[in-house]
Amino acid sequence: MASSKISSPGHISFSPRAVPERVANGDFFRGLRDIFDLNVSCEPSTDTVLIEIDVNTSRPELQKKLRSNGWLFEEEQIKALEVPGEGNMNVVLRVVTNKRSFILKQSRPYVRKYPEIKAPEDRITVEYQFYRTIRNPQAQAHFPRILAYDPSHFLLQLEDLGDCEDLTCWYERRAVPPEQLSILIQILNRIHAEPPPTDFPGNLPLRELNHQHVFVLPFMVDNGFALDDIQPGLERMAAEYKKDRKLKGKAEKIGKRYLKPGKVLLHGDYFPGSWMAKGNKVFVIDPEFSFVGFPEYDLGVMAAHTILATSARAGLKTILREYQGKADADLVSQVAGIEIIRRLIGLAQLPLDRSLEEKEQLLKTAREMILL
Repeated sequence: MASSKISSPGHISFSPRAVPERVANGDFFRGLRDIFDLNVSCEPSTDTVLIEIDVNTSRPELQKKLRSNGWLFEEEQIKALEVPGEGNMNVVLRVVTNKRSFILKQSRPYVRKYPEIKAPEDRITVEYQFYRTIRNPQAQAHFPRILAYDPSHFLLQLEDLGDCEDLTCWYERRAVPPEQLSILIQILNRIHAEPPPTDFPGNLPLRELNHQHVFVLPFMVDNGFALDDIQPGLERMAAEYKKDRKLKGKAEKIGKRYLKPGKVLLHGDYFPGSWMAKGNKVFVIDPEFSFVGFPEYDLGVMAAHTILATSARAGLKTILREYQGKADADLVSQVAGIEIIRRLIGLAQLPLDRSLEEKEQLLKTAREMILL
């Protein structure tokens, strides 16, 4: 599959590209402009080239593209392009104009941080669909507003939430503010309460990729991860857990459930990297891993990161107490344990400054939670 590249700083290059079949059906988008205050192309684009953007893209060329889409106000001029944060999956830009700022997000046929890992390019469609599915106004207040969407270029224009703090700061502070945790549980309550549309994307290709990195590779002896490059001695410590057949069996069983369809709308990546704070406000972003599945997955991932931050299980107890839906507490605990292990000895590492002794204790805790 051909793809365009930035051939040199400041210039967009193009290559022929057909509109993907799953977004080529104009019926999916027809009428959205009339129903919502949203700029969406209702018919497949007649522009048959894919435009890839990044922070080095020529401002005049990007401005021309956005103006042709109707994404800029009259006399609006791009003044700067910025990277608002360090994302793993997609290209994310803050566009600063003479009138406002907004976010552009574009998916690639690979993981942005790890270009050698292929990923479904149309995952941005899942993110778009998730935002459109959230109808509860109390939930909507915690997500960026969609400004426009161009499926033929896998490009989403979002409200700029401004100067927010990424809640990965929990790891450094070794603390989870109770008020933030309660807000995040309430947001999850509202996500899970939304009736998912029957045509919500299955998102299976991205789930299959995530499945490997959550449920399979961290439990393989020869997985190719150079753990000692992350922290000397981590490889030796990890060996015990990678060789544990009971752990591997539990992970395999829950992983199979992860790949099956369920009944509850999930965020799919509900961890501090998807949470932002601005004063006393909390926002949730990056739902490209969303799917309709089992609620214990979101709950377990969330609980895991409270444990990784604090080395205590108090957050797990709070989540189980304040969650309003039906959930199997044991399954939540098992998902949390799997998430802890994969974040400590898998590829998707965190900004977690912990000694080997602290990580070993976290791994022991995770094993107890999985094997129950």
